[in-house]
Parts: sequence; structure tokens; C-alpha cells
Amino acid sequence: MSVKIQRKAKIKIAVPTASMPDIIFQLLIFFMVTTVLRQYDGLEVELPDAKKIEKLPNKRDVSTIWINGKNQIVLDDVTVSEVNEVRTVVYNKLVENKRLIMSLKVDKGAEMGTLIDVQQELRKANALKVNYSALQVL
Repeated sequence: MSVKIQRKAKIKIAVPTASMPDIIFQLLIFFMVTTVLRQYDGLEVELPDAKKIEKLPNKRDVSTIWINGKNQIVLDDVTVSEVNEVRTVVYNKLVENKRLIMSLKVDKGAEMGTLIDVQQELRKANALKVNYSALQVL
């Protein structure tokens, strides 16, 4: 005697998608209303003047790089003829003193390209602590 067991029909469970376009349209309107678009008006640059003075913790941990109006570079009283030499000198100083802070003193007449080149060489030497010096305004 064998008993036949009938299988029940498989029930398909589906998520109703009839209201999906309404939800997408509402989200689209929400993001359009809440998004703020700003126009680029250009960059206003004013050369820095010191408004707040911060004293560095220890002057022994500071190495100064001067760039004059003729784009000559002097690193701690040593004239550097090529920008590439900055990386070597700074790297050697960092090996001696891990807490070294580089202080940049740049003339207003110096070219930005020279300053950017010096900054790139400092990055390559892993000198990431940089202080930018400015004139104090009273």
C-alpha cells in the first residue's frame, strides 16, 4: 500500500514594485531641493600677516629656510644652489633630530614656483612639520 503525497504548489514571494517610480521621484525632488550649488568666483589671496603669535616649544628643534626676492634659498645659513639639495640637507637634519620643525620665511617678492618646489622637496624628505613665518601686525 503506497500513499501518494501531493506536493503543494510553490508560492512565489515578490516585492511589489508598482510604487517604486513614486519613491524614486520623491527622492529626486528631495535631493534637488536640498542641494546647494556654489559658483566659483575666483580666489582672493592676501599675503599673510601675523595676527596671533605662537611661540615654538624649543628653538633647537627648528630649522629655518629663507627664500629672498631673487629666489635664492638659504637653509640655516647655508646657501643652497639647487632646489634638489634641500631634500638631502633636510633629510640629514631629520635623521639627527626626529622632532625637527621646518620654518619657512619667504619674501613677498619671491616667486610662488620656488616656494612650491621647496615644499615638494620637504615632502620628499618626509619633513611634514612646517611653520610659515610672517610679519607681526600691531
